[in-house]
Amino acid sequence: MAKRKEIEIQNVGIVIKVAEVLKKFGYISGLKNTDGKIVVQLKYDAKQPAIRGIERVSKPGARIYSGVGKLPRVLGGLGMNILTTPKGILSDKEAKKLNCGGEVIVKVW
Repeated sequence: MAKRKEIEIQNVGIVIKVAEVLKKFGYISGLKNTDGKIVVQLKYDAKQPAIRGIERVSKPGARIYSGVGKLPRVLGGLGMNILTTPKGILSDKEAKKLNCGGEVIVKVW
């Protein structure tokens, strides 16, 4: 929302995997690894950010797990959930294809 072209984030395994899922589904335009930090290039469509909202679902005090049949929908299917599953960090669409549920980390729209 601040109209930045890029941001820096910590070089942590789970953060990198979440950023890769966001890139795969077109929410960000690129990732660069520099000196222990990751530079995320944000994507804009006609001066509007591709990521309109992002919300953390699971927290250390309240983990939210969901089976493959009960994955919550984000904005009626317009957004997506990112999950940790036994098969890695996946979007809800990928988790349904692989028939595995897991912990819902964030929802993005």
